[in-house]
Amino acid sequence: MDAAQEAQRREAFRHLVLNALERRLFFIPSFKIYRGVAGLYDYGPPGCAVKANVLAFWRQHFVLEENMLEVDCPCVTPEVVLKASGHVDKFTDLMVKDEKTGACYRADHLLKDYCKEKLEIDPKLTEEKATELRHVLAMLDDLSSEELGAKIKEYGITAPDTKNHLSDPYPFNLMFQTSIGPSGASTGYMRPETAQGIFVNFKDLYYYNGNKLPFAAAQIGQAFRNEISPRQGLLRVREFTLAEIEHFVDPDDKSHPKFAEVSKLEFLMFPREDQVSGRQAKRIVIGDAVSQGIVNNETLGYFIGRVYLFLTLLGIDKDRLRFRQHLANEMAHYAADCWDAEIECSYGWIECVGIADRSAYDLHAHTDKSGVELVAHEKYAEPKEVEKLVITPVKKDLGLAFKGNQKMVVEALLAMEEKEAMELKATLEEKLEAEFRVCTLDKVVTIKKNMVSISKEIKKEHQRTFTPSVIEPSFGIGRIIYCLYEHSFYTRASKDGDEQLNVFRFPPLVAPIKCTVFPLVQNQQYEEVARSIARSLTAVGISYKIDITGTSIGKRYARTDELGVPFAITVDSTTSVTVRERDSKQQIRVDVDKVASLMKEVTDGVSTWPDVLWKYPSHSS
Repeated sequence: MDAAQEAQRREAFRHLVLNALERRLFFIPSFKIYRGVAGLYDYGPPGCAVKANVLAFWRQHFVLEENMLEVDCPCVTPEVVLKASGHVDKFTDLMVKDEKTGACYRADHLLKDYCKEKLEIDPKLTEEKATELRHVLAMLDDLSSEELGAKIKEYGITAPDTKNHLSDPYPFNLMFQTSIGPSGASTGYMRPETAQGIFVNFKDLYYYNGNKLPFAAAQIGQAFRNEISPRQGLLRVREFTLAEIEHFVDPDDKSHPKFAEVSKLEFLMFPREDQVSGRQAKRIVIGDAVSQGIVNNETLGYFIGRVYLFLTLLGIDKDRLRFRQHLANEMAHYAADCWDAEIECSYGWIECVGIADRSAYDLHAHTDKSGVELVAHEKYAEPKEVEKLVITPVKKDLGLAFKGNQKMVVEALLAMEEKEAMELKATLEEKLEAEFRVCTLDKVVTIKKNMVSISKEIKKEHQRTFTPSVIEPSFGIGRIIYCLYEHSFYTRASKDGDEQLNVFRFPPLVAPIKCTVFPLVQNQQYEEVARSIARSLTAVGISYKIDITGTSIGKRYARTDELGVPFAITVDSTTSVTVRERDSKQQIRVDVDKVASLMKEVTDGVSTWPDVLWKYPSHSS
């Protein structure tokens, strides 16, 4: 199958899945009666149930397992917080406009689409040109606005809808801006991630945890990104649910006590060296990846392993799941290492979870901006003599020289690392003055010898004070759920063979409805037994759907198979019932008074369907 045929096959499959999802109200385009808004979707009843089940399992798998501290912070965030984190200045995408209609497009997406389409479809493409286009795709994240604009002009890329000329690319901040309070004087933003709420609460959470490291804080909540031109349906939206973990750890000790529990797991990994050299992802044991230095540290490796278990237990196909390491041009300047859990679906490989070692960047940034120290302490058994860097700005002389900018110059001097400080000291001693860059002023100033004293002193310390590093797994819940829909979907022939029936093979863990209850025929005794079973299912916390319409049992099975219901209970006597499993269509006989406990057993994962098959007599329809 060539690339064009494969693209058509994927698109046809996607339309089939989306049709089933929308028809059965897994999702609904938001504000549908008003023609909707791009990038906004509602979850319908089964979609809400799947999402609730995924989040419940996330809490069980991560928050309970690791004894994490869960918080819930506001969606509206003051500007000062997002200024400190860098979002106000840097959370941008490059945008181009249709010069006639004003329609907006994301510049890198237009260039990416052009390159991919040429590579997949153009039969006249030379090998030289194909190599060039592949290079452009590899370097896309590195292109400046000028380079991006030059490529768009060189390839003659126009507005997709009108074919009109496009403007030069310019940055567009993706955050939704608002104001806090009636005066409008206090600027705020709808948060683009949930992490900052955890970082600004670090001091209180550290105290709550008994001033001990390591510990993890977690948050589930809505995040907002004002996407320029949302596409890829449910995968790229303007409001979405994130589940994020910030695991705070000593930067000098990133071992994990439970790493041995995941160290033997083997799965597809895609290190940056393999990406750069054009090789494919390969199966690697996570313990080997850590010991060989492919993954930066044990704690990062531990969470990669836990994420693998989480996704595969949800129902993600392990052969279409890989962990891709960020290339050098993708890495944030402060990150020590970063891996994305990518899931293959009809749109290609989609990033669904990011697992990053963010070093101490965030806590440093909020300490600098707020003036509140976000640090941890390690008490020594015996006092230690340590050599300390001492920087003493002479505020009187700095004030005379820099007047209103004195505070920012002082802060910049105090923020120097040891290497930079000692180089400044050497220059001042030799030349009596030195050039010094103040980032907050965005300019270079001249510091004279009388303005600052820099020295090293031996001091006795009873404890070590340090800023913790952060390992952050961040889960895009909507993306995971969409990929789960595609991985769970298949069709099979009806009993008569005259039509293809849709089935979602959700594991009981995430299925929106765990079982259905059907009286075989409309009969008062059978209906009373069905209601009795329904009450017992409610008592043990099992979601169910009861259907006493009298429609043929085959049609009722087909309707609920399309909702992904794993088990059907058919009431065909007053003492025992038939229980059918969705995918195998195998059936067993179970006493009425035992059916609720059986459903609890298999939906909680205590037993599997093969486990119970031999316990109960089989039944042939």
